[in-house]
Order: sequence, then C-alpha cells, then structure tokens
Amino acid sequence: MSSLKFGTSGLRGLVTDLVGQPSFAYAAAFFASVGREAGASREVVIGRDLRNSSAGIAATVATAAAAAGLTAIDCGPLPTPALALEARRRGSCAVMVTGSHIPEDRNGLKFYRADGEITKADEAAILAALGEVTTGAPLPPAVPARQEPDAIARFRRRYLDAFNADMLSGQKIAVYQQSSVARDLLIDVLAGFGANAVPIGRSELFVPIDTEAHRPEDVACIRDSMASGDFDALVTTDGDADRPLIADGTGRIVRGDVLGLITARYLGADTVVVPVTAGSAIERAGGFQRVLRTKVGSPFVIAGMEQAARDGAKVICGFEANGGFLLGSDCPVGAKVLQGLPTRDAVLPILATLAAVREAATPLADLVVALDVGETASNRLPNVAAERSSALLRQLTDETFRRDFLRPVGMPQAVDEQDGVRIGLDGERTIHFRASGNAPELRCYAEAKSAEAAEDLVRWGLAAAAAVMDRNAE
Repeated sequence: MSSLKFGTSGLRGLVTDLVGQPSFAYAAAFFASVGREAGASREVVIGRDLRNSSAGIAATVATAAAAAGLTAIDCGPLPTPALALEARRRGSCAVMVTGSHIPEDRNGLKFYRADGEITKADEAAILAALGEVTTGAPLPPAVPARQEPDAIARFRRRYLDAFNADMLSGQKIAVYQQSSVARDLLIDVLAGFGANAVPIGRSELFVPIDTEAHRPEDVACIRDSMASGDFDALVTTDGDADRPLIADGTGRIVRGDVLGLITARYLGADTVVVPVTAGSAIERAGGFQRVLRTKVGSPFVIAGMEQAARDGAKVICGFEANGGFLLGSDCPVGAKVLQGLPTRDAVLPILATLAAVREAATPLADLVVALDVGETASNRLPNVAAERSSALLRQLTDETFRRDFLRPVGMPQAVDEQDGVRIGLDGERTIHFRASGNAPELRCYAEAKSAEAAEDLVRWGLAAAAAVMDRNAE
C-alpha cells in the first residue's frame, strides 16, 4: 500500500513511493484536471526545496508537463510562496516539490493554479484523473525544462519595494539557516531593511524544522544560540519557507498564531481568518472588525478569506497555528501597496514582527507579554482508528455527555464543531479534540493562563478520551 496521500498541505509520502512513475502520474493527473487552466502560454512553473530527492522529482514533473503539452519552467530551489507569486505573474499553474517540515525520507508535491493553492475539490479532481493515467508503463524520455533564475529575485523585490528601507535598522538578528530553501534570501532581505543579519547553523543535511511541534534538539539549539544575549531575535523557516519560526532574545520560541496576530495588527487588517486551533487571544487582543474561524488547513482559510472579500472586507489576512501567513487582499503600506498573496508565507510575518518590535521600541518578549495571549499545549493519541475517534467526537457534541465528561476540569461554555469539538471552559481556558487529517490519531489542544495548566489539561484530555473510547469498544 502506498504512503502517498493528500493532507492539509498537498500530497506527501515516502520518497520511495513518490520517485519515478508515481510523481509522473500525480503530476499528469494534475495537468489533465486542474492544470488544464494553465493560461494562454500553456506553461507550468516548477520549484523545489533542498532535499536530496527534490531535484529528481522536479525533473520527472517537467517530463510529465511536456507529455501534457505544457512548457515546463524550472525556477530552481526557492520558497513555495515565491513559486506561487511567479505562477500568478505568468498566469500559469505550478508544482512545488517539497515535504515541508517532514523528515528527508519523505517528500511531496504542492499544486497551484494561477490564482493560488488548489482547493479540496481540486484534490478530488486530481484523484479522479489519476485513475485515467497509465501506471506501470515506462516514463517518456526526459524533456529539460526552461530555466527561470529570476523568480526568487522578484519575490525579494515584493518586500523591498513595499516597506521602508530602514524599518529594521539597529536590530541584530540571528538567521538559523539549517536547510531552509530561504536561508540566503532571509539574510539578503533582512540586511536590505537595515538589520545586522548573522547566519548561524547552516547544514548541508536536511533538517526537518517543524514550526509547530518543536523537536527537543531544535529547542536546545535555539536556546544555546541566544544564550550570549547578542541578538534581538532569531528567525528561520521550515523546509520550503511557507512557515516561520521566531525566537525572542532569550531563545524562547514565539507561537505561530501569536506571530500571525502581531503581523495582522501591524498590517492594519480589518478581517482575519484562522483555523479553530489558533488561540482565542485573536478575538480578545486583536482589535479586528471580524474574526472568522475555519477547519484546519490552508484551503479552508483561503475559502474563508474569499468569503470575507465577498462580504466587503478591505484588508484581509489569514494565519495558522503553525505561523504560515496568508495575505488575502492588497494591503496599503504607507503610500505603497503590498499585493495580496493568498498562500502561506514565512517572510512576511518575520519582517512584520521584527518591524513591530522596532516600532514599539520594546523587546519581542515584552511585546508578546503585553498581548496577554496565554499559553497553549497539544499532544496526540497515536494509532486511533477513525471510527473510534469519530464516535468520541459525536458524543462530545451532546450537551449532557459533554458536561459530565468535563466535570473534573471545569464547566463547558462555547462550543465550535467545525473541525472536531472545541470547547471553551471557565477561567479563559479551552480544550479541543479533533481527528488528524493525516494519520490515525486523536489530537488534543488546550489553552490556559499558564503553560503548566495547559499541559495538565491536555494530559487529562487524552487520558479521559482514551478511557471513553475503551469503554465504547467493550
């Protein structure tokens, strides 16, 4: 059985299941369905991250494009949002070869239409077209793609042209380069705004940086790098640079949804769209005219931003708990305008957060404290079959069961059933249960005033959920 499947961020699976015929077949299915809207030029732009397997898979995608009658444009290694920007500029579709933050023995494909990320309906169309693709047959002869070296430069200019050239002057920023495809771009952009950007930790081996579930070795590396007190902040991204990671001057990593909150406030957004897993401080501390919550995944956030535009919102953005920031409309920046880019981006929240720190003339840690965002925690029960988690979630939608279930920890208040069951508790706390979209597991998220209280709530939640599911199975 193949490990390849669509999740919240494109197709992913083991490299051994993706290289060769499978990557050709999925790319061909995309070109035969969604990619038919490739524009008058009949082009597809292709990018990749820095994994060892990505260049070969990108070449296979280019061969599939040629077989579909498209001109393949190779943009080389670059951030996913830079590829999306290039696709919008050309009016073409795009394929990004990346596994984002997952280990190097895995990889994936992200598909884009000219107007942005594919939707869940587009995923279904690709899977339907996959059945029409001949599998097992030898691949056609390789067709070299046309080179486009300037796409990443245009992405750099997107920011340098919109913001004031001195907006980061006086700041000393550690850039944890590891194997991010944006590791050199970050140095260039931060220096372009006057910061003293210092590269650290460059790696020729792939480092699976997850901006939401931090590995202990990454936490230790960041803490040790900031121990000298020489830096105002540390910045980095996941593998394909669509999710940021920022640590304050003490080495403490700032939550992704807090970065989104700071960025949205800095940009003057009137409407923000976030998944249900984002912290409730967005409503409490944001000062936004409207906050829309969606299911987890950028396609749902994008659909929410599109609805906000139809409802008349002016400056619209979206962000996720992992820090990925989406600009759903053009945004005034002083006398200039930053063009909308409705796909996850790591560069914009890094720049906006650092600029907000300089504007406030306060350390990042103090800026976060002033927002009173509380603390969050999350964990999971692995190897939970879908029918077991679904039964629990159905029970939690019943008011009587929910009250009895939560009696040991508090009184349930507001309930959101968009993606699992998210329950507000007394004492400005929340607990949220949902089934993973990528694996057979039940996830639990919590918010509380302190990190210890949030972690305790998650521990209780997983133990209580396991007990109910065991009773259900008897």
